[in-house]
Amino acid sequence: MDTFLIKALQLILSLSILVIIHELGHFLFARLFKVRVEKFYLFFDAWFALLRFKPRNSDTEYGIGWLPLGGYCKISGMIDETLDKEQLSAPPQPYEFRSKPAGQRLLIMTGGVLFNFVLALLIYSMILFAWGDTYIPLKNMGMGMDYSETFREVGFENGDVLLRTDRVELERFNADALRAVVEARSVTVLREGVETAIPIPADMMQRVMRDKAGFASVRYPMIVDKLSAPNTPAARAGLLPGDTIRSINDIPTPTVFEVIEQLADQKDREITVGLSRAGGEQTLSLRTDTAGNMGIYFLNDLNRIYPSVTLSYNFPASFPAGVRLGVNTLKGYVGDMKYVFTREGASSLGGFGAIGSLFPAAWNWRSFWMTTAFLSIILAFMNILPIPALDGGHVMFLLYEVIARRKPSDKFLEYAQITGMILLVALLIYANGNDLIRFLIK
Repeated sequence: MDTFLIKALQLILSLSILVIIHELGHFLFARLFKVRVEKFYLFFDAWFALLRFKPRNSDTEYGIGWLPLGGYCKISGMIDETLDKEQLSAPPQPYEFRSKPAGQRLLIMTGGVLFNFVLALLIYSMILFAWGDTYIPLKNMGMGMDYSETFREVGFENGDVLLRTDRVELERFNADALRAVVEARSVTVLREGVETAIPIPADMMQRVMRDKAGFASVRYPMIVDKLSAPNTPAARAGLLPGDTIRSINDIPTPTVFEVIEQLADQKDREITVGLSRAGGEQTLSLRTDTAGNMGIYFLNDLNRIYPSVTLSYNFPASFPAGVRLGVNTLKGYVGDMKYVFTREGASSLGGFGAIGSLFPAAWNWRSFWMTTAFLSIILAFMNILPIPALDGGHVMFLLYEVIARRKPSDKFLEYAQITGMILLVALLIYANGNDLIRFLIK
């Protein structure tokens, strides 16, 4: 199946789950307080819907729209994205949102955010219960990292093993490690057996976003996993699974990337391959094919190359661990938001293309659920921002009502909703425009 299609299917499935759960939060709190829900839709049904039905004796129409940009729960007596002003011109009814106490309205409006956050915690908990938490400690990655040019400019060298910052020990190679490095004053690495401190500029994250070169990649040796066919150059020369390639034409190639780099200049040529086998050193000769390939699959599963650690959780223990993981993810994402308001951060914003790229190219349920949980946290946080047309905008006006002891006028709320929708559409166009630009210049 095409990579694009696999990513697109994962994106649609993930967003569908998140939208339904979000709107279900609004729906259930509304019904709890006896507020009528007129529509419950996955995706938007502008002009027409793909599916719609209304159960007998129900006030709610359920459906699936054609525009996959979210969904909505139309609540009686509330100014929302439908901008239904006719209903608000009539006297308030007991079943309407506007007739309920501010506390109940606040719970209805925060229900979607609450459900998304709880969903993320549940997903993280079930991932830990089903798969555990397997990772490779940074100290076990003996060959260190290959660093981007941005990091080499400030003093990192390929092969450095990350140890700690001036604030925290560095244990895993993940987003938390990047945050810790860019926010540190100095980072200590192990370089050729000697601990070396590297000062970090105060604008390191801005440099990373400006250059778009990333952080680092793990260095690992080229170990033959298996031969691609019985009659390949590698098979004829006698290469075996488990062999570690150390050199090409007597040029040291300690990592996979260096082997690939050397082979790029050796298409359809006789080469000598230095390798390690069962603790001994050997040299073989072979002729590469016209693409510069030897005919092997190399081992790229880091868990089989470096010693890993697996933390297992039984069912009760998975919940507090899932909560910790979810809260830590939220804290990291909220901390990253400060960079959005910089020039470099704004240019890094992405739309559906960027979101889709988070999913793996091959279907993997663990990766799918990890990404879905992360997106659920993003959706919860973004929706609680005090922007009109988002849940946080409604919450902001409700808090104003509680403090000022008077409601904003319906006309003001209508204009605020329109303004918020314009801002969101503009942001949507800008973010997806960034995706398009990145695709065109790739």
